Amino acid sequence: MSDFITAFAPASIGNVGVGFDMLGLALSGAGDRVLARRTDGDRVIVIEVRGLDGEIHPYLSTNADENTASIAAQALWNVHGDGGGVELKVHKGIPLQSGMGSSAASAVAATVAANALLASPLEIDALLPFALEGEKYASGGMHTDNVAPSLFGGLVLCPEVLLPEFIRLPTPAGVSTVLLHPELQVNTAEARRALPKSLPLKLWLEQQGLLAGFVHACNSDDIGLIGKTLHDVVVEPHRKGNVACFDDVVAAARKAGALGCTLSGSGPSIFALCKDGDARNVASAMEQACRAQGISCQSWVSSMNARGAFVEDPA
Repeated sequence: MSDFITAFAPASIGNVGVGFDMLGLALSGAGDRVLARRTDGDRVIVIEVRGLDGEIHPYLSTNADENTASIAAQALWNVHGDGGGVELKVHKGIPLQSGMGSSAASAVAATVAANALLASPLEIDALLPFALEGEKYASGGMHTDNVAPSLFGGLVLCPEVLLPEFIRLPTPAGVSTVLLHPELQVNTAEARRALPKSLPLKLWLEQQGLLAGFVHACNSDDIGLIGKTLHDVVVEPHRKGNVACFDDVVAAARKAGALGCTLSGSGPSIFALCKDGDARNVASAMEQACRAQGISCQSWVSSMNARGAFVEDPA
């Protein structure tokens, strides 16, 4: 059997407020690692899953049919594998049910790792459908807004209607991402079921206008317009109640200079966009507001153009 190769996939921010299920942003500083090597077997298997503490994960399964990493890697291997099997080790660096794209990162890292084992690895753009198979198992649908930024990095527009095509959006100069993770959990499937099944036309038009304005702001480096458009009028009102510190954290972020602040994915994580020079103050203010509610938390400051998944050099 060959030596393990290791792939890293970053955490991500789904929806980015205005782009429900179609806009995603990569986050540097947090992510999952998947180690992969060839075996004499005939399929992809998972031999261990470790948590943030480095110990065997108490909840995530090593059953290859129930793990997003192995499901994604198997999808790739079924089409492009050239014999034998693959053995995976999954090392989680993203909390579960955190609103940081945990299941997507495992699927992406496994796909990138398995791809590196091929005699002729595919280009990164060709890996999206396989990583999506893993996320599909976890989320119950073809939701790309965590998988695409984790795979490609930066800011990605990836509505289902365009798949397998996606759009890498430019990121404005001088703008940072701050993400706060309160020590809470929000089940994505339950949060999705809580959303309304229909919307008034006026509200739908408002959200579409905000999305169009935000995309234009990123394309044109219009920081002021980012501040006007990073506002979720559809999803946030139905989900923020799951995060006890939400209103206080958002108020603190804005007072510290954030351009906008809202939920990351279904929460509980909360992200803000801000000018580079304000990022540390915004992060500190968000942490203080969260802890004032008696909730432990952690924050990251990231470029909006954070790197996507990659194979790490051997130690």
